[in-house]
Amino acid sequence: MAARHEHADVVVVGSGFGGSVTAFRFAAAGQRVILLERGRSYPPGSFARTPTDMSNNFWDPSKGRHGLFDVWSFRDFEAVVSSGLGGGSLIYANVLLRKDERWFVRDAPAGEGHESWPVTRDDLEPHYDAVERMLAPQRFPQGEPGYEAARRAELLEQAGQALGWSADQPPLAVTFAAGDGPPIPGAPIPTPVYGNYHGKPRITCVLCGECDLGCNFGSKNTLDHNYLSAAQRHGADIRTQHEVRTITPRDGGGYAVGYVVHDPGTPRATVDLPTRIVTCDRLVLAAGTFGTTYLLLRNRSALPGLSRRLGRRFCGNGDLLGFIRDVPGLPLGSSRAPVITSYVRVPDALDHVAGTGTGTGTGGNGGRPPSTATGRGVYIEDAGYPAVAEWLLEATQVNSTARRLAHTAAALVLSRLRWAPTRRISAIIGNLLGPGAVSAGAMPLLGMGRDLPLGVMSVRGDYLQVDGYPAGNWPYFDGLREAMESLAEQLGGRFVDNPMTWLSRVVTVHPLGGASMGDDVESGVVDSYGEVFGHPGLYVADGAAMPGPVGANPSMTIAAFADRLAEHALSVPATSTVPTTPSIPAARRTRGVQRASMS
Repeated sequence: MAARHEHADVVVVGSGFGGSVTAFRFAAAGQRVILLERGRSYPPGSFARTPTDMSNNFWDPSKGRHGLFDVWSFRDFEAVVSSGLGGGSLIYANVLLRKDERWFVRDAPAGEGHESWPVTRDDLEPHYDAVERMLAPQRFPQGEPGYEAARRAELLEQAGQALGWSADQPPLAVTFAAGDGPPIPGAPIPTPVYGNYHGKPRITCVLCGECDLGCNFGSKNTLDHNYLSAAQRHGADIRTQHEVRTITPRDGGGYAVGYVVHDPGTPRATVDLPTRIVTCDRLVLAAGTFGTTYLLLRNRSALPGLSRRLGRRFCGNGDLLGFIRDVPGLPLGSSRAPVITSYVRVPDALDHVAGTGTGTGTGGNGGRPPSTATGRGVYIEDAGYPAVAEWLLEATQVNSTARRLAHTAAALVLSRLRWAPTRRISAIIGNLLGPGAVSAGAMPLLGMGRDLPLGVMSVRGDYLQVDGYPAGNWPYFDGLREAMESLAEQLGGRFVDNPMTWLSRVVTVHPLGGASMGDDVESGVVDSYGEVFGHPGLYVADGAAMPGPVGANPSMTIAAFADRLAEHALSVPATSTVPTTPSIPAARRTRGVQRASMS
C-alpha cells in the first residue's frame, strides 16, 4: 500500500507503449520512478478463455469489473482499448511497422482536418532502432516446418502484388525462434538478462491465433516481458490497480498526482475511493489517447495556459474491419498463425507526387491510390482468429446445418431399420459436421491509414465525449473498402462489410490525438518532445500526442516518440519553477453522446 505524500523523481501514468518506454529510460538513468497502472498484471496463463471468465473480462471498476478490455461507445463510433500492465501490447496484433517517411506531413494547410508533424522520420529513426532492439521482432516463418498451414500470408501478398501494390510480412513482436535456434512452436524462451517480471516460463508461438485475447503462452513480446521487466530491474516501483484522477502543479516546480487504489475484492465506485497523493519533479502521462486527454481536460482548471488545441485532432488511424468469404482452393489457415502475418500497402497521393509508390522501402511499383476522392494511403492486413471462431462461423450457416442434421437423422434411422452388418457410422457423423468450407475460405481484413483528424474530445459531467468523427472521412473509408473488394476479387472470394458500417459506424482500436504535438501553443498541446507548453516537466508520451494518423499500426511510432522524449528530458535538468502563463480560453465544446466513463 502506497504511503501518503510520497515523492519521486518521475511519476509515469500508464504502462503502454509510452509509459513502459519512459519508465525504463528514466529508471535506467538512475531516476526514482513510480509507475501507476489502473489495471492488473497478466502473467502467462491468466488471460480469460472460458465464457464465464470472458463475461467479466471488461473494465468498469465502479460496476465491479476489473478486466482487460475497455470498450467505448461514442456518438458515431466504437473503440476498444486495454486496461492492464503492458497496456495495448496485451491485446494488439504485434505489428511493429514504422511510419512512412513521406507521411510525416509538414506543410499541410492550417485548420481542422489537417495534420502537421513537427518531427520527421529521421528524428525518430534512432529511436525506432532502439525500440526494435528491445522488442526483438521476428517475421512469420511462412513455409518453415510446422508453419505451412497458414496460406493466407502468401495469398494476400500475391493478391496485392497482382494489383500493383507493395506487399510484405511485417516485423512482429512474437517469438517464433528462441535464441539462435530455428523456429519451433512451443520451445522454451530463455530469460533475458534483465529478468522476468512475472517469473513465469514462456514458450515460442504455438500458432493458436489468440493474440488479441492475451497470450497465455508468453510468446508475444508484450511490454511486461521486456521494458517493464527491465524498468523494475533498474528500481522502478510498478503499481497496478492505481488510477490517477488529479494533477496539480506544485509551488516551486513539479506536480502533485492524486490517485485511487482499486480493490476487486471490495468493489466501490471510483468517485467514492479515497484519494492518495504522490509528488514528483516530472510527470509523464501515458494513459492512452482517451485516458491522457481525459486527465488533461478534467484537470485543465488546475493547469492554466493549456493550449486551445486540447481535445482536437482526434482520429482512429483509419481503422476499418472487413471480411473475405468463399475463397476457393486450400484452407487459408486463419486459425493456425498469429493474428497478422502479412500486409498490402496501397500508396498515398504523397508517394505519387514524390515519384515513388512506396514510403517504406517495401518494394512494388506503387499502383493506384485507394480512392480518387482522397488519395490517402492505407495498409490492409490479414487477420487470424482462434480455432473456436471457426466452429462459431460454421454454426452460423443455419440452412446447411439444418440440412445436415436432417440427413444424419435419416441415415441413422435407415441404419437401424436395415440392420446393416456394419455398425460403423463414422461417415455419417463426418457428414453431420460438414466440409468446413465456410471457415476454411474465410479471412478478416484489418485496414488502417491516413484518415482526417477531425474529432473533438471534451468532458461533460465527468464523461468523455468525442464529436466530429468519423464524419468527413467517408470518402476515405469508401476508398479503403474498394481496395478490400479488389483483394477479395483477386483471391476469387467475395467481400463482406463489417455489419457496423451498415449503421454508418466504425470501430477503432488505434485512437490517436487529443493532446497533439505542434510548433507552439497555438498549434499544439505539447512540443516535439512531448512536453506540455507552459508546464515544464509535464509530458504526454502516448498516442494522444500524435497530430494525425500514423497510417501504419501506431505502436512502434508511439514507442519511438516516447524514447525520444525520455532521452531529451534526461539531457536537461528538471525545471525547478513553473512559469505563470496567461490562461487560454477552453476550446468550444460540442454536443456528443457517451455511454462509458473513465470511472
